Amino acid sequence: QVQVVESGGGSVQAGESLRLSCTGSGLSFGDRAAAWFRQAPGKEREGVSCIEWTGGSTYTDSVKGRFTISRDNAKTTLYLQMNNLKPEDTAMYYCAAGARAYCSGSWRVPINYDYWGQGTQVTVSS
Repeated sequence: QVQVVESGGGSVQAGESLRLSCTGSGLSFGDRAAAWFRQAPGKEREGVSCIEWTGGSTYTDSVKGRFTISRDNAKTTLYLQMNNLKPEDTAMYYCAAGARAYCSGSWRVPINYDYWGQGTQVTVSS
C-alpha cells in the first residue's frame, strides 16, 4: 500500500526558513515525478514545485529563488526547503506523486497525481 506523509510545517516569522519532508512508503521518488502543492483557506490548490525522475525541477514564479525541492539519495524522501518565507506562503502544504516520470507542462494539475499526503501547515506571520 502506497503512503506519503508530510512533516516539518510550523509557525514562523517572515524572513525565516522551514524545511518540509515527505516520506514515501511503497513507492520511490527516483522513478517518477513528485510535487509540492499548497492550499490556503478559500483558495484553490496551487502547484509549488515539481521534481522529475532525472532530478530536474520547476517552480511556480512566486517561490523561485526562495524554495528548493530535492530528494535524498535513497529516493524515499522528498524535501522542500523554504527560505525567506512571506505571509503569503501561509497554507497547508501537500506532497504528491504519480505514475508520470516527467513534470511536463501539466505538473500543476492535481488530478495528474495519484498519491497525496495529509498535509502539513505552514503559517508565516509578519
